[in-house]
Amino acid sequence: MISGLAGMSPEQLLQTADDVLLKSREAEVEKLQVLLAWADWFSGDPQDEPNAVPVRYGGPRLISWGGEGTPKVSDLALVEMAIARRESVFTTRRRLADAFDLRHRLPLVWAGLQALRCETWVGTKVAAMSRKLTLEQVALVDVAVAAALDEAPARILEIAEAKIIEADPVGHRERIDANRARKGVWHSRPKPGDSVEGETAGVGSVFARIDEVDLEAHREFIEELAQALAANAPAPVEGEEPLSMDHWRAEAFAMLADPAAVLAFLRGETEQTADAPTDESTETPEAPEAPAASPAATPAAGPTATVVVHVAQDPDTGALGPVARVEGLGPRLLSQVRDLLRRHANVTVTPVIDLHTGRSVNGYEHPTDVKTRTELRTLGDVFPHAVGLFTRTGRPPDHDHTVPYDKNGPSGQTGDHNDTPLRRHHHRAKTHAGYSVHQLGPDRWIWRTPHGLHRLVTTHGTTVITAGEFFALRLAAA
Repeated sequence: MISGLAGMSPEQLLQTADDVLLKSREAEVEKLQVLLAWADWFSGDPQDEPNAVPVRYGGPRLISWGGEGTPKVSDLALVEMAIARRESVFTTRRRLADAFDLRHRLPLVWAGLQALRCETWVGTKVAAMSRKLTLEQVALVDVAVAAALDEAPARILEIAEAKIIEADPVGHRERIDANRARKGVWHSRPKPGDSVEGETAGVGSVFARIDEVDLEAHREFIEELAQALAANAPAPVEGEEPLSMDHWRAEAFAMLADPAAVLAFLRGETEQTADAPTDESTETPEAPEAPAASPAATPAAGPTATVVVHVAQDPDTGALGPVARVEGLGPRLLSQVRDLLRRHANVTVTPVIDLHTGRSVNGYEHPTDVKTRTELRTLGDVFPHAVGLFTRTGRPPDHDHTVPYDKNGPSGQTGDHNDTPLRRHHHRAKTHAGYSVHQLGPDRWIWRTPHGLHRLVTTHGTTVITAGEFFALRLAAA
């Protein structure tokens, strides 16, 4: 228990919070170090001990819990350590496997954890994810993840995922094939008591495992149908809240049980949209009831999609790497990228965006191409220690002028040089809560919080800096 918290100033509380965080990381690392030291004590073959009980009679034996290249340990030795750690033997085994993998297979990541660069659970997660790789393969993961330890946990794990796939594309293809062999759809069945407790009375659940490309097509169709249903629904009674889009997505999903009804609705909705008067005083029409249109009224256009793909090219051979990063989905094999487009007869390839170029305009609004370049450079919110990745959330960021826009100021105020992408909450804090931010380039920002914390934010994450470093960087940028 920390004493005297009530008497601390805001600055002292912030410093205490930082100290506690580092101590907690240090404690987690020490827990792994203790576990490793215990395992080292029992790494010899217990069958070599005098009067050892043979393995066939239940005696102890050496077991390898980690990946390739990790030492073995006596299986019964972990029972006592599990008691000391106040957890199950199974949990202790898993944690020892992670610790072994970090020390013997991911030494650069292990060094970063001991330097307290990120939460220990991130390192152990990477160790578990990469356990099936060979020593040679896992080295690629070690280098890439160690370089990214100052970034947000989600970004670190995404990098680890990509490198694991790149290190063993054959193994990943086998994982894909195995998962596809286990596809299926499961519908819930009521159990006694469900109708009078919980949230299951009158509703059921559906769970499906289908190909990723089919999932994306299904998601898109459900969203479009839900939007159409919501647009054609009667206005809510005065005093009632309108139904949520989740409700309309459920309605759209339920309609799929009757394809003829879906087709009839879409035909009627298309005709009604085309014939609707443009007078704003016209009342909202009710939803169509019957398929009165001919087949010709059905839209003939095929599905459309925009897929943003990042690929790496070998500088010597010009060949593309086996892994690409798909916006909104994450790392995928190139064969998976091709599958994503299998439903599309017409595919248009647009040029690569050169992130080394910049542009500025005289207006207040950031142009679309500037926003796109900024989001591709930063990948996520540039507020200190922010974890939001733009590709994993539906809401676009606010593109805030780092230096406030002055309508009477010089030309070219809006552009790559003056663009700070932030989530709405962070934007409000920056605007109204006394934060100071300076942009050092198209992908570097320095921040000062209201009570004197200083941070450097780059595409590689957030770094703690001193007040002196903050002012030196600010002076150099000026």
